[in-house]
Amino acid sequence: MPGLLPDFAFRVTAHDRMTERRKDDGFLESALADPASRVLVLRGDELAADDMGLALASPADAPAGERLLLGSVDGVVYFVALAADDDASLGGLAFAGLRLLASTLDERQLSLAVHATALGTWHLKHPMCSVCGTRTDLVEGGASRSCPSCGTQHFPRTDPAVIMLVVDAAGRCLLGHNGARAATWFSTLAGFVEPGESLEEAVAREVLEETGVVVTNVTYAGSQPWPFPSSLMLGFLATASTVDIQVDGEEITEARWFTREQLAAEVEAGELVVPTTVSIAGALLSHWYGGPLPKPLASD
Repeated sequence: MPGLLPDFAFRVTAHDRMTERRKDDGFLESALADPASRVLVLRGDELAADDMGLALASPADAPAGERLLLGSVDGVVYFVALAADDDASLGGLAFAGLRLLASTLDERQLSLAVHATALGTWHLKHPMCSVCGTRTDLVEGGASRSCPSCGTQHFPRTDPAVIMLVVDAAGRCLLGHNGARAATWFSTLAGFVEPGESLEEAVAREVLEETGVVVTNVTYAGSQPWPFPSSLMLGFLATASTVDIQVDGEEITEARWFTREQLAAEVEAGELVVPTTVSIAGALLSHWYGGPLPKPLASD
């Protein structure tokens, strides 16, 4: 997909989500009875996979569990089965998370994997009605859940988060160190959008709160679904109007301005670790750097 940023994982939907068929119970029943349909298996937040990619099964051979419609690729209908952790039939399957699969799956399988993980983990974590506490029923092929007691319909949750590359007048970029990561790890700043807040305001607020830097010229650059567990990362570029740094000392324990030469030298010397282009953070950095980032890199 063309755009401002270089390529990164999860940005392309390469399967037909078949939105118009979600309410067609006859179609769903027929597809689930069709041996040509394929089923991904999700256990927790990991998918069944093998050396060939995703481990797929026919509906009859897939483990027990709720089936969610993902869509179709080349006329083949795909579902994901939400398997229980203690299902004995899973013993012969190997499981992996999206971060690992991002570097091994082709575009179509990765598109299905992201959809399956984001949708499936929401269903696994939200089985009860938040209004009355009754266990809800899966409806519309998994596009939502419905409460049989009070009738409330519940839809999958996506949490918007801004992630931004801040550049000053000298062309330096601002990177921060999260206290939960290794000491050498630095990345772009990020944070969740608060209720009643615009995206641009969220960018300015998060940068100010985390580093004390004031920004202007907030420009949208691209987005990435990031189902760990349910985020949508909204990438921005911003210009710093101040350069003095004062970190919050909680989430961000250190922040620094980097020239391209400084970043390259420290990464190549092993003194600095930055994200890869698996994440949009790496794509934002690559855009600023003007090409592929130096190695070694982080695993995101």
